[in-house]
Amino acid sequence: MNERIELFDTTLRDGTQGEHVTLSVNDKIRIAHRLDQFGIDVIEGGWPGSNPKDQEFFERACQENWTHVNICAFGSTRRAHHTSQEDPNLSALLDANTDTVSIFGKSWLLHVKKALNVTPEDNLAMISGSIEWLVENQRRVIYDAEHFFDGYKDDPSYAIQTLRAAAHAGASVLVLCDTNGGSMPSEIREITEQISLVIDDLRIGIHAHNDSGVATANSIAAVEAGARHVQGTINGIGERTGNADLCTVIACLQNKLGYDCVSEEQLATLSDLSAFVYEICNMLPIDRAPFVGRSAFAHKGGIHVSAVMKIPRAYEHIEPEVVGNKRRVLVSDLSGQSNVRYKAEELGISLNGREEARRAVQRIKELEHLGYEFQGAEASFELLLRTIKGEDTEMFRLDRLRVYSEQDENGSEWSEATVAVFVGDHRELAVGEGVGPVDALSRALNRALYRFYPRLGDLRLADYKVRVLTPEKATAASVRVLIEHHDIHGEDIWHTVGVSPNILDASWQALTDGVRYYLLRTVHRAQNPNIHIRSSTEDSTDPIELSLS
Repeated sequence: MNERIELFDTTLRDGTQGEHVTLSVNDKIRIAHRLDQFGIDVIEGGWPGSNPKDQEFFERACQENWTHVNICAFGSTRRAHHTSQEDPNLSALLDANTDTVSIFGKSWLLHVKKALNVTPEDNLAMISGSIEWLVENQRRVIYDAEHFFDGYKDDPSYAIQTLRAAAHAGASVLVLCDTNGGSMPSEIREITEQISLVIDDLRIGIHAHNDSGVATANSIAAVEAGARHVQGTINGIGERTGNADLCTVIACLQNKLGYDCVSEEQLATLSDLSAFVYEICNMLPIDRAPFVGRSAFAHKGGIHVSAVMKIPRAYEHIEPEVVGNKRRVLVSDLSGQSNVRYKAEELGISLNGREEARRAVQRIKELEHLGYEFQGAEASFELLLRTIKGEDTEMFRLDRLRVYSEQDENGSEWSEATVAVFVGDHRELAVGEGVGPVDALSRALNRALYRFYPRLGDLRLADYKVRVLTPEKATAASVRVLIEHHDIHGEDIWHTVGVSPNILDASWQALTDGVRYYLLRTVHRAQNPNIHIRSSTEDSTDPIELSLS
């Protein structure tokens, strides 16, 4: 049987110390339940002695049902002038009513003498006395040796004394902390090996920060050197540059090194766990994140795509499904015919022969040279393919348009757009008012077409983005406009692109592509109810992709 690694998650405590990370009590409860489902062994819920929010979390946690996890309260050793029995921090830990507590103490004489302003002997007594008191009160104690690696490099003998004080007092795990995040993997490995030899009757743990960009490597090095308890946060969020990313650490330990962390079924939900925590924390996911990022198994170069479609492991170190991710094929100016063919097949479009695929690739490269970006505009890409095949995707054509914007003396702004279009031989003119010229254009266009296409009543413009492509040209710069539409229920989402030196022209291109795509797909849907526009739950934010099993 593979060796078991105890997983200790501190997203709810150390993670919330990261910039821009704020969690309500409800948020913390939701994340804790998701971590419990995933198979995390210990969740550090917060510091009950530091703020009312964490106190409330532990009150709520006592009333929740947990299937696997142990909820853990966090705090420090007693203060120098307090006994353990009277120390308010230790009392708060006991009041949290958790079976497991995590406390930190000083390992570095610099902190002992300068920060705490106590003697080395007093610090040892604070460590041992605090742990003894908690153990007497039937708590399992995980001892975090703060700044351990810095302390060891400064005075190995004293750093080891602090661990022995914690061990003799009854701690069940001794966690070696790289609190400043400045140690290298070779140092972590060597020091952890030494500690494993000196203290061989207790579980050793690792708590790494990412200030040098090697927190994940340090955590893995510590495990290879004997640690069997790993602390970190989901997605590596945390103070300064963050903590060791448990998503990467777990995937590496289990998939690469053969350690037992969670079940295979739980590991297959890793990508979903990462996305869930990002969502609750209101943070943008990092696409390039190892294992769980949306780009982790994305292939763009034509040679790569051709190979990966034949033998996935030629360009993939693991199967994406192992961690709940999926393979994606991107279409861009780097694409070859393989990319376009596979994407066309996914869309249900049959490219007849190499000539149509060649023309599609050539047209994509021409347009991207002008500034078009199809990786984020799947609807425009599909219209392009259908046009190359000779399909009629026009649906309507512009006769003329005019946009007028005004601001009154009170600063209120409004825009009016007049649009005249032909649908077949019929000409229709409509006026729309909106918040800004693009909103007005959208309203005017929908009104002009509604008589011919009543389904447009379910269409909504959801998002609008502009990027300046040639800033050196100042006000004559070309811009790229990306527009997101969705249906009235918000379930179907699609994206289109337009490029021009005239921002209204670029907006009109993207706007009309979005409408044409919707009309085209709704006609197909009426004929085949199994066809649907890309769902918001199917990676709609980067839709130029191909999902393969």
